[in-house]
Amino acid sequence: MAAFEFAVMAVLLFMSEGVSAQWQTAHATFYGDMTGGETMQGACGYGDLFKQGYGLSTAALSTSLFNDGLTCGACFQIRCYNDPQWCTTTTPITITATNFCPPNWSLPSDRGGWCNPPRPHFDLSLPMFLRIAKYRAGIVPVQYRRVPCIKKGGIRFELKGNPYWTLVLVYNVGGAGDVTGVAVKGERMRGWVRMTRNWGQNWQVGVGLLGQRLSFRVTLSDGRTVQSDGVVPRNWQLGQTFEGRQF
Repeated sequence: MAAFEFAVMAVLLFMSEGVSAQWQTAHATFYGDMTGGETMQGACGYGDLFKQGYGLSTAALSTSLFNDGLTCGACFQIRCYNDPQWCTTTTPITITATNFCPPNWSLPSDRGGWCNPPRPHFDLSLPMFLRIAKYRAGIVPVQYRRVPCIKKGGIRFELKGNPYWTLVLVYNVGGAGDVTGVAVKGERMRGWVRMTRNWGQNWQVGVGLLGQRLSFRVTLSDGRTVQSDGVVPRNWQLGQTFEGRQF
């Protein structure tokens, strides 16, 4: 299937599952330089965005969009809108939410406090901002909409913690992208155990899992669930990453 046909089918499926794809208005700025160094280690927990596969096609979201981290991993199309002086194109870019743009209560919302509630706002990496607007603009009006995430390979599970507590970073998630539930099952466990969200897309469970083959269930905001059986071998170690199934 051609890439264009696949993208069209993904959008149609995304819309049919009840996730709004209507254009909405917001504003966009940028942070960091062309290397994107300042966009790393964000509030979603993804760490090195190049290593994790997100690159610089990312944005930090204002409070109203970030939703206390629940929107981490969601994908958006953004296009410069209604500003011919500073917009260089109306062709949309696609980004993944990987960070939080905090409020600046010392400045008014319309003059520097761009991420103050209740404003919807995207703080883009500089390379992504320059794909839609001129550098000197600083801030531009945009339209945005949720779109399905198209990722290469399967969902990744990075295992951290200690022998008595396990923390799992879930990333490279396709489909709706934003994870709302994770469950784990060790081969010596009778059933699935729900994990709780620690921060960003780091999920935790107060159970020792070392020495067991592990399976994961991942649920997204649109209600879809994918199960990855036995993707982590018995001899796994803290700090390792394993690949499961994809949406």
